[in-house]
Amino acid sequence: MWGYAFIAPTGLGLAVFYLWPVLQTAYFSFTEWGAFGGHTWTGLDNYTRLLGDPEVGRAMLNTLAYTALGLIGIPLAIVFAALLNRPGLRGVSVYRTAFFLPVVTMPVAVAMLWRWLYNGDYGLVNQVLATVGIDGPNWIADPATAMYALVVVGIWSSIGYNLIIFLAGMQAIPKELYEAASLDGAGRVRQFFSITLPMLSPTAFFVSIVSVIGSLQLFDLVFVMTGSGQSARANPAYGRLQTVVQLFYERAFVTNDRGYAAAIVIALLVLIAGLTILQFRLQRRWVHYV
Repeated sequence: MWGYAFIAPTGLGLAVFYLWPVLQTAYFSFTEWGAFGGHTWTGLDNYTRLLGDPEVGRAMLNTLAYTALGLIGIPLAIVFAALLNRPGLRGVSVYRTAFFLPVVTMPVAVAMLWRWLYNGDYGLVNQVLATVGIDGPNWIADPATAMYALVVVGIWSSIGYNLIIFLAGMQAIPKELYEAASLDGAGRVRQFFSITLPMLSPTAFFVSIVSVIGSLQLFDLVFVMTGSGQSARANPAYGRLQTVVQLFYERAFVTNDRGYAAAIVIALLVLIAGLTILQFRLQRRWVHYV
């Protein structure tokens, strides 16, 4: 009974703030809400509407594209972690802090900063490009560059978290393996590909799971950088930036179509669960556990 008593606060918190909202949202996805509150049971109407809604399909594709491009941050984090893991490197704590600062910065502040940097008229990015004779676009308002600009912000804001995890994984690799490889004539590059990467694969698997789940739930960066409602839709690149969670927000709190919004977010939940299961299936082929 003491064991149950100790886990009861956490279990109660999970049930109240996680499990119950999921069940409640699943129920609401089968209902239709009125303009002044109240709801009626409509069965599978919301899901039938969802399957034929082109805006949902576009938001899904945008979210998947952002997630796929965001995975570029994982090999970048591994490379930076390997550089910081070199023996005798001075100022490692300073580098760690510099990389980790974006992680502890509020996403709204990050989005506002990059919105200013990307501004087509007075943004710092275009000012720097102008010094070498390049006329930069309005990064967030140009459909050709909007998604890539958003991915850069996502990678920049999360690479510090991934780097710290990879650095901890590298420091857990037995030094004897590197000593034995060095005696056999293996250089640093060969050691990295033959020892570091295989031993780091469980860590990379964990980071990939967390990164994919986080990317599929993208909302705050897009919301702050593009706005919401009519002001956001006035952006020429809005169709390339709208995510599933942003669409859910608009349906739930702007147009007050809460039953349909619940169906959208339940579809996202199914997508996240499906991709996570797929990753667990595929990890058997490339993750090496010692």
